[in-house]
Amino acid sequence: MHIAIVGNIGAGKTTLATKLSQHFKWDLYLESVDNNPYLKDFYEDMERWAFHLQVFFLNSRFSQVQQIQANGRSVIQDRTIYEDAHIFAQNLHQSGMMSTRDYDNYFALFQSMISMVKAPDLIIYLKADLPKLIGQIEKRNRDYESSISINYLRNLNEHYNTWMASYNLGKQLVIDVNNLDFVANPEDLGTIIEKIQAELYGLF
Repeated sequence: MHIAIVGNIGAGKTTLATKLSQHFKWDLYLESVDNNPYLKDFYEDMERWAFHLQVFFLNSRFSQVQQIQANGRSVIQDRTIYEDAHIFAQNLHQSGMMSTRDYDNYFALFQSMISMVKAPDLIIYLKADLPKLIGQIEKRNRDYESSISINYLRNLNEHYNTWMASYNLGKQLVIDVNNLDFVANPEDLGTIIEKIQAELYGLF
């Protein structure tokens, strides 16, 4: 079983993925954030580093999916290869921070990769409004995230909502996390697990 958690920066993907892997005792695949050599530069100058950052993430995610498919074990994955292209790269291009030449090159690479990728059995979309995202980002206090603009987060949210509305590669579960705290409240985590199990029973 391959479950992937998707959502904007600060939605709580990594935290939930970790908790779910512990609950189900499944392998955990996290996003390559701390070892991304372009991330800090990107937030300081998005236009200069957008293409480099996205190619790094794309390659990292592709390697992850290859491992997942080769291992044949049940996994929880933090973010998908689809978000790299349909959310982040597309947003950078539409915002004028990635040239059409770079975007076309990037998207052609993405399309070559996904021809060898199997979609997750279930995608869990953590839907969060801007105040929730900003609060979570401030709470974790990562230096490189201090310069993220509200407009950037808003644009990403719009892309997520559009993408999820048209996603047709597998089952999806949308969870509104605005009023949930699955770290402090075990009941909230239990509610999410119950919803996931309801979806999983339909997959076996």
